[in-house]
Amino acid sequence: MPTTNPLAKLALGKATSYPHQYNASLLDAVPRSMNRLPIGIKNENLPFIGTDTWTAYELSWLNNNGLPQVAIAEFDIPASSPSLIESKSFKLYLNSFNQHKLSSWQDLQLILQTDLSACAEAAVTVRLYTLTDYAKLGIALPRGTSIDQQNIDIHSYNYNPKLLQLKSANVVTETLHSDLLKSNCLITNQPDWGSVEIIYQGPALCHENLLRYIVSYRNHNEFHEQCVERIFMDIMQLAQPLMLSVQARYTRRGGLDINPWRSTTDNVALLARTARQ
Repeated sequence: MPTTNPLAKLALGKATSYPHQYNASLLDAVPRSMNRLPIGIKNENLPFIGTDTWTAYELSWLNNNGLPQVAIAEFDIPASSPSLIESKSFKLYLNSFNQHKLSSWQDLQLILQTDLSACAEAAVTVRLYTLTDYAKLGIALPRGTSIDQQNIDIHSYNYNPKLLQLKSANVVTETLHSDLLKSNCLITNQPDWGSVEIIYQGPALCHENLLRYIVSYRNHNEFHEQCVERIFMDIMQLAQPLMLSVQARYTRRGGLDINPWRSTTDNVALLARTARQ
């Protein structure tokens, strides 16, 4: 029997009218298993913990007097949720609040938590900030060592896990980062720009080949969340590190950025908003 494509129902890549009234049904879920199974990840036995932290920069609604309110929101969606939330549907949903009256910020927070948790099928955390409070959080600087300034030749711009290599079997603890991560939307082929941070304890990775590997995502079509999980799994398969954390901070599109984090431990401070965001 033919299998229904769960992506066929998405608004992504299609002409869409923006809503004028609040509508929770605009949210679309995408089963995480769809892209996890091909790389050996089973939802019931995840090899990592983590979250997808979204930032919404274009959130507005009306108070009871009809005066527009604005906020910046952060949403933490657990990596263990059965579904991720498709980004265009998320934007449409948030825009459905534009003419919606609410008595308080707390009412908005509760609605957001309820709707997003139902879509993801897991508890979603919502934080709302005034613009002043959000500005106080500041911009995070890269941590550890940048691998981007190496004088090496690059020949592959198509995903190739064989580019990853070990430098030695000596166990090291390193924090590495690159601002050269680029992939493309699975459906629209639009470019997704990001910075990736890799923290690990294990056999030393070859920095030159790690950079070649990251650049090989340049023509790769996959959602942000799956790219980070693929990087995690490829490093884990190669090096079998004692500890591994992979986090990407992506630039925003349509007022939303997506920042996945996957790790073997929760004893890692997450990277805050970067200069590109």
